[in-house]
Amino acid sequence: MQCCDLAIIGAGPAGMAAAAEAAQQGLSVILLDEQNRPGGQIYRDVDCAAGTRGAILGQEYLRGATLTAGLGGAGITHLSGAVVWAIEDGFRISFTRHGRAGQVEAERIILATGALERPMPAPGWTLPGVMTAGAAQILLKQSGVLPRCAVLTGSGPLLYLIAAQMVRAGTPPLALVETQTAASLMASARHLPGALRGWRYLAKGLKMLAEIKRAGVPRYTGAANIAVTGSTRAEAVSFRSKGQEHSIACDTVLLHHGVVPNTQAAHSIGVPHAWSEAQQCFVPETGTWGETGKDGVLIAGDGAGIGGAMAAEFAGRIAALKAAEELGRITAQERDRRAAPLFSQRSRETAVRPFLDAAYPPYAGALRPADSTIVCRCEEVTAGDIRSYAKLGCLGPNQAKAFGRAGMGPCQGRYCGLTVTALLAEASGQTPDETGYYRIRPPIKPVTLGELAAMDDPAATAAE
Repeated sequence: MQCCDLAIIGAGPAGMAAAAEAAQQGLSVILLDEQNRPGGQIYRDVDCAAGTRGAILGQEYLRGATLTAGLGGAGITHLSGAVVWAIEDGFRISFTRHGRAGQVEAERIILATGALERPMPAPGWTLPGVMTAGAAQILLKQSGVLPRCAVLTGSGPLLYLIAAQMVRAGTPPLALVETQTAASLMASARHLPGALRGWRYLAKGLKMLAEIKRAGVPRYTGAANIAVTGSTRAEAVSFRSKGQEHSIACDTVLLHHGVVPNTQAAHSIGVPHAWSEAQQCFVPETGTWGETGKDGVLIAGDGAGIGGAMAAEFAGRIAALKAAEELGRITAQERDRRAAPLFSQRSRETAVRPFLDAAYPPYAGALRPADSTIVCRCEEVTAGDIRSYAKLGCLGPNQAKAFGRAGMGPCQGRYCGLTVTALLAEASGQTPDETGYYRIRPPIKPVTLGELAAMDDPAATAAE
């Protein structure tokens, strides 16, 4: 078993920044990440892709290379390809890597697990040829591959970023089908004064929209009744916009209506969570430094609430300073002095979030889908099934497992959990907080008996 002062789970912007800051303060750090190379989702494969696809992906993406470079410093052990499946009291972290299980023991933990793309359950979303917009971006970053006959559907700034990247790559989308309405844009106006503090973010959005317009990509806003149609695969997207029915033939449909914190690890160790109306999801309860109700556990980055890559970077450094102070490496005064500019920078980066949350809310038709729509893809449970469970007395997601196995598939509820909570809350008249979330138990990711058996295998250790 490896031991360290600080274990960090996740090598995205928050995790990488936290590792570099903690090592600078004299902590021994073990950074565990599922991917083979650091960067997280936002900076995925940046060290390899920057040279060949940097012009397509943009300047903001290239910033990730400065963070990956910081992982080479003394005091940091980066375990790539490490899938964490359990966190126990005393901060013993169990993971699998290279076909065998291993463990790390730490004095403190920073969860930097980032965000998940919010599932968008709509009629036809399980057909071949339908994927999330984020998945398309992963293909671009990791393999330089993009669909050639695609429609981007949903809501949020990420749609504009991916559309602009597709334009630069020479494969513009056939159309943007957007669900935000004039009413949501009007509602966001009250947040505009605060958002102007993050004017660079707004300027970047306007620049991308201009780029998309110059490429001749049509945009449809206020879309409703969205459905993917096709017999054996996606063949078209149908929707209603501004009183007219539309159908756009395509080979690929890229769905997106926001991202949500990846809270599985935090839930598994009992960190308290609360429902965020603004982001329509559960968010861990954290303090100024990222501290939680679980002593010794801090959360940094989008896993503590969606703020974006730059905000995550600053949050990672802030959490690392807190850990260093708790472990006696720096004084509280030194912690505060170093953190002051980081807090200021993080505040500027997050100033735009209330505006974006109000302007680009999740698609209402996917938050509470029609009865026939599958919401749990692993177990093929429909929205109607969940509503029927509520009529039989099911009050929460954990009971829903017993009624119909919702949340018991390979993803362990990562992708259906919020939808199941929303459906049950609506049917029972409870709030999402009263309805609750799945009870997450280890293993939080699949682990095989062979990997467990090889945990203490000297031959396997030597082979690594």
